[in-house]
Amino acid sequence: MPNKQYDVVIVGAGVSGCAIARELARYDARVCVVERADDVCCGTSKANSAIIHAGFDAQPGSLMARLNVEGNRLMYEWASELEFAAFPVGSLVVCVSEETRSGLDELMARGLANGVPDLRIIERDELVGLEPHIADEAVAALWAPTGGIVDPFGLTVALAENAAANGVEFLFNASVSAINRNGDAWQVIAGDSTIETRAVINAAGVYADEIHNMVAASNDQLRIIPRKGEYYLLDTTAGQYVRHTVFMLPTAMGKGVLVSPTVHGNLIVGPTATDVDDKESTDTTFEGLAEVAQKSSLTVKNVPLREVITSFAGLRAHQDAHDFVIGEVSEALCFFDCAAIESPGLTSAPAIGVMMAGLVRDRLGLPEKLEGEFVPTRKGYVNLMAITFDEWAELCKKNPAYGNIVCRCCRVSEAQIVEVMHRVPAATSLDAIKRRTGVTMGRCQGGFCSPKIMALMERELGVDPYDITKCGPGSHVLVRESNREGR
Repeated sequence: MPNKQYDVVIVGAGVSGCAIARELARYDARVCVVERADDVCCGTSKANSAIIHAGFDAQPGSLMARLNVEGNRLMYEWASELEFAAFPVGSLVVCVSEETRSGLDELMARGLANGVPDLRIIERDELVGLEPHIADEAVAALWAPTGGIVDPFGLTVALAENAAANGVEFLFNASVSAINRNGDAWQVIAGDSTIETRAVINAAGVYADEIHNMVAASNDQLRIIPRKGEYYLLDTTAGQYVRHTVFMLPTAMGKGVLVSPTVHGNLIVGPTATDVDDKESTDTTFEGLAEVAQKSSLTVKNVPLREVITSFAGLRAHQDAHDFVIGEVSEALCFFDCAAIESPGLTSAPAIGVMMAGLVRDRLGLPEKLEGEFVPTRKGYVNLMAITFDEWAELCKKNPAYGNIVCRCCRVSEAQIVEVMHRVPAATSLDAIKRRTGVTMGRCQGGFCSPKIMALMERELGVDPYDITKCGPGSHVLVRESNREGR
């Protein structure tokens, strides 16, 4: 394909890459996001705890600490601007013995140094009042009212849609195979496209080290360690078993197993923390899920694991220094890393977007768009579970397809599914539609609604049913039956 030319190419369409894209859209620049998968939010951003961290865990003075607290503040502002789900339900770090109580004091001091507001340590009586199912051994907890829960799919999609509406382009199914210096520009080989750009931003998640090492000197190589976390997701019938995010006291491997409500009304329990070699190792294990069950019982008693509807695993992009790697790469002019974005990376994403866009703006001398050219708002999706029946009836009057329920578990209509297939970036696979609407995420896990969704995809996108995929190339849902001769 002929060369395409941009001012900035962002490698990776996870939450960090999309946040950067949205913030760069404020400037007069040609911006493209390239992504190896078929949609946004296909890596770490899709499989995590969906938590808004308050900011008391990161080491004071670290980039992680600063961006966590700033990201927490911005998250709730952006949720209003971009209409995605984010709720400040508050978080509790539970101490289960007097011998470890000093750990709460340390977290409290760290949080105050980081600028986390309204932190305090509460005793057992108040803790039980907040969480009746708290473990009998619990003696005290750190209470952080600015902690919360967020829809990571909704956040990432909202950022991508707002970026696209403001002129950012997206190139999917385009794995980056080479990055070379070409005079004053970078040449990026992504899929079958050759792209020339003034600047590159590496936001490639667990693959950020491979992208970095394409341009960095031999003495400046980056190593990302995939850290697997396994989870249980429980049905909405268990969604109010706890009302806040309940943490264990953290360890060297992370914040430990949590129990938390989700914005969709489920209960999430996890994760483990196991370093692995395979950057695609998102399988769950008997041992890992057993660990989740055992450790969750240390803070919350009788977690109703009989209500589990699915389990999953995600990978965090860990590196030994345990801090975000953000900035221009030494001796690689206009190549910027946004790497090692592990927890609290989701919370930090808005602040990461602002910081990285500022660095690139200053390096390239990008002018701001004229007043009114950048639109900071975006219209969210209708959630039939969150509106009244009268409001639903009004929607049906305007568009009867709102009355045709395709996903019974999550109450998603034909109208909602059709809409997401025609937005930009468009949802063109089953998982892409799931991330935007919630279909297939309920108790039946798509057993009832998947054929109906596929029929709508055939009608709206004009695709052959045999070309429909779960999550892009190599994941076709249907295969053609051969005849008796094997043809």
